Amino acid sequence: MIEPLSDIIDSLADGPAPTLTVGEMLQCFDSRAFGAMLFVFGALNMLPLPPGSSTFLSLPILLLAPQVAWGADAPWLPRKVMARSLKRDDLRRLFGKISPTLRRIEKVSRPRLAWLFAPAGERLIGVVCTLLAMVLVLPIPLGNLLPGAAVATLALALVQRDGLLAMAGYGLAATSAGVLVLSASVVIEVLRRVAAAIPGLS
Repeated sequence: MIEPLSDIIDSLADGPAPTLTVGEMLQCFDSRAFGAMLFVFGALNMLPLPPGSSTFLSLPILLLAPQVAWGADAPWLPRKVMARSLKRDDLRRLFGKISPTLRRIEKVSRPRLAWLFAPAGERLIGVVCTLLAMVLVLPIPLGNLLPGAAVATLALALVQRDGLLAMAGYGLAATSAGVLVLSASVVIEVLRRVAAAIPGLS
């Protein structure tokens, strides 16, 4: 029986060492490394974190998602990223918020709609997650929540081979894109009005 992803995440948080490197985390996920790593870093981006945190947390997504898009057999990360240490106490606090929801999903999730995970389907997930990672890198206040949720859902769909989760992830990605476009249009309109109100700029 395959060990549930939630159990692996809990074991990462409860290890004896005070820190855990990204490389060690990658090894723990083994054959499910692509989906599991995308899930972890996508889910972490959903949490309220200090400004600038999403930039680092989105970097592994930005590096791994394109590899899924071009059909790589095994994940690769630069040595500096692999050696990056994460505090176990921080992981315990963050994973403690993720694990309960993950366990509930695992209870009802199962392999279905297998055609969504044909090679072309997996590559599409990689493309969508890459685009979402590009949004996560941007320093947009609270702009990491929806893209992070979309990445986490699509990644979990990869791990579970659950087509319904994949469809939900695509829905979240579309919603995230809509919110981004709407926010950008509002900002542009505000800047236009400010420029019009300042003499010499209109």
